[in-house]
Amino acid sequence: MKAAARNKTPRKCLLKKSSNNNILKDPVGVYCRVRPVSVPDQECCIEIVSGTTVQVHPPEGYRITRNGEYKELQYSFKEVFGSTTTQRKVFDVVARPLVEDLIHGKNGLLFTYGVTGSGKTHTMTGSPGEGGLLPRCLDMIFNSIGPFQAKRYVFKLDDKNGVDVQCEVDALLERQKREVLPTPKTPSNKRQIDPEIADMINVQDNCKADEVDEDNVYGVFVSYIEIYNNYIYDLLDETPIDPTKPKLPQSKILREDQNHNMYVAGCTEVEVKSTEEAFEVFWRGQKKRRIANTQLNRESSRSHSVFLIKLAQAPLDADGDNVLQDRELITLSQLSLVDLAGSERTNRTKAEGNRLREAGNINQSLMTLRTCIEVLRENQTYGTNKMVPYRDSKLTHLFKNYFDGEGKVRMIVCVNPKAEDYDESLQVMRFAEITQEVEVARPADKPLCGLMAGRRFKNLAFREELSQQLELRGGPIDGDRERSVTEMLLQNLPPMPSCELLDINDDQTLPRLIEVLEKRHRIRQMLSEEFAKNVLSVKSMLQELDTNIISKENFAQLKIAEKDKIIAGQKTEVERLGKKTKTLEYKIDILEKTASIYEEEKRNLQLELENKSQKLQRQASDKRRLEARLQGMVTETTMKWEKECERRVAAKQLEMQNKLWVKDEKLKQLKAIVTEPKPTKPERPSREKDREKALQRSMSPPPVPNAPLVRLRHRRSRSAGERWVDHKPPSNIQTETVMQPHVPHAITVAAANEKALAKCDKYMLTHQEMASDGEIETKLIKGDVYKTRGGGQAVQFTEIETLKQESPTGRKRRSSPVSPVPPDEATESEWTDVETRCSVAVEMKAGSYLGPGYQHHAQPKRKKP
Repeated sequence: MKAAARNKTPRKCLLKKSSNNNILKDPVGVYCRVRPVSVPDQECCIEIVSGTTVQVHPPEGYRITRNGEYKELQYSFKEVFGSTTTQRKVFDVVARPLVEDLIHGKNGLLFTYGVTGSGKTHTMTGSPGEGGLLPRCLDMIFNSIGPFQAKRYVFKLDDKNGVDVQCEVDALLERQKREVLPTPKTPSNKRQIDPEIADMINVQDNCKADEVDEDNVYGVFVSYIEIYNNYIYDLLDETPIDPTKPKLPQSKILREDQNHNMYVAGCTEVEVKSTEEAFEVFWRGQKKRRIANTQLNRESSRSHSVFLIKLAQAPLDADGDNVLQDRELITLSQLSLVDLAGSERTNRTKAEGNRLREAGNINQSLMTLRTCIEVLRENQTYGTNKMVPYRDSKLTHLFKNYFDGEGKVRMIVCVNPKAEDYDESLQVMRFAEITQEVEVARPADKPLCGLMAGRRFKNLAFREELSQQLELRGGPIDGDRERSVTEMLLQNLPPMPSCELLDINDDQTLPRLIEVLEKRHRIRQMLSEEFAKNVLSVKSMLQELDTNIISKENFAQLKIAEKDKIIAGQKTEVERLGKKTKTLEYKIDILEKTASIYEEEKRNLQLELENKSQKLQRQASDKRRLEARLQGMVTETTMKWEKECERRVAAKQLEMQNKLWVKDEKLKQLKAIVTEPKPTKPERPSREKDREKALQRSMSPPPVPNAPLVRLRHRRSRSAGERWVDHKPPSNIQTETVMQPHVPHAITVAAANEKALAKCDKYMLTHQEMASDGEIETKLIKGDVYKTRGGGQAVQFTEIETLKQESPTGRKRRSSPVSPVPPDEATESEWTDVETRCSVAVEMKAGSYLGPGYQHHAQPKRKKP
């Protein structure tokens, strides 16, 4: 619901963050009901604009006391009920869907909220001749499940908010046992209804739920409690009061069952079988409810009343006769009808003493309810995870499961349009605005029992058809009735022949009749003897049974005596534990108050922590952005300088190689001049010899970029006939050495994949690393590819080959010979290790005549001036 003032920009819709998108959620249904004006021509502050909108405007003179402000606010609801709306319409719109969910195994919560005197109790309970929501809900429940109700005490509620099922024989025994008690807790259906409530439950609507499971049996249990001064009291408690020692009623405590649902421990739960019986139980507790006379309401509720309707249902067996004795198949659903006490201001009610204390507790519990709704809305709207303070009030603690997703939640906001309630009505509208924005998860459907549907009526139809067929064939109408012993004996005797004498000379009829009678007489004697024997055997069996029964009774009496002693000891233990429980409850109350104080401090610290965490997150995000930007700049600068350094190093290496080659050639010429015996002109070597030397020196790269490259010869792989996967990572450097393998039938990949391995038999990985002398060392890791049992491929490595290249500048030169070189060996000694490693011709003087196979690298000789 959204409130908007005139001439005011509407606020933006906030995006909701859902923790789990798969869970379906429904908003809390909020309805508004406007009470009729009690005095004609009375000034009103609430006006119905449409079927879903009301407008609230301040009364005359209000703007004078509020700095001249005059605002008219509009509030939207799911539906607005005017002063002429009947109770039937309110029930059909609000409560009827909750009753249908109850019969289908789902929980529901309906509560009325508003200022004191706004018509909450009238809406919930009703008045004579016009029943409210509560009697109409009961009437719809029993109209729907009337023919399918189980016998009394077939369902038994335990003390832990669970339910058990027992057979009809045990239920009958328990019913007989309880009927012997002097004060039965369950009222009888045959008692005459109190005339005071007869008109309130005389509902002629006959509402029924749709799709009632006819193969189930149902049981209805009701309980009635009130929350007074934040204490829970049982309004159905029948504990006798001692007039000599009056004692205040004992407050109840809340507990949590195994399904994490809250319930009132030790609360009286009465099984009812009709609308009259259930409403009579309610009215008995209503008379105990605390009400008082205030300035605003003659009968003002001083407590929150909660009427709980529990519906237990269990499936029938496959024959449709008996209830299945399986606790797991029992479905227990609950409908909570809550009549909240009205919020009030003490300056208007003039409350004093106990009334003032009651009003403070009422307002405190309603404020806790509002706080819980606000925290829920904030968690769902903004995605926060704040703790909802359910435990601050017994009212919110009891119904925390509904807001956590245990059923539908509906609220009727009752308002009085008179001008004196303007401030209180405005607060009620704001609370309803927040409540309608809260979403509650949908409850899950009940599990199926897995049996065939419609088995109850199919079994009845089969019995009717069987009885009809027996009647048509002359058999007994009641098929279940057993035949008597006389009928069985007569059936075993031979049939009597015809006794009619047709002729005087007839000599066959009488002898035949005599024969049959004698035969029947013999059979009768035999049956009598057998019957006498059976009687004697039965007598002996009965005597034996009597002796066994007497011995068992004696044994049972001994056991009962022992059990009585044990029970007496257990009673003393229970009394001791009861005293200890009271002490612990007092300590628990103290601890709850202490915990509430610590929780408040925890919430404040959490808010402070969240603010600081958000600040730290912002600082961390700024720091990460700055680091990312600096890292990008560093990476870009590093790559730039790496490329520049590589270019400069390559240029410098080339320059140094050229200089070193020139120096080596000059040194060689100088050595030749010094060592030669006579200045004879050396012969020009033949071109064929130079070509052979050039081929021998072609293993090193040329020192000059303009030198012609020698065509590299690759070594052929030994497994050239097979299909290979040649795995060459993109980070490898092309060495172009002579020993580089060449595999013709290969699939070259940058990263090994399953598709390439499936097509080949061999695998080769080229791996490069830096050797100890600074040169690049290449390793060829080879392996076989085979298929695995799971359908994939695996590689088994079998061989590793190492390819290594060396720099020519890293070797040492040979030292010049000490002894004189013979003239025949002068030509061979002219070539040093430098010449062997070079792939170019020998440097000659400028202007010499060189063959076409040599290049000229010497400096030109300067001409004399």
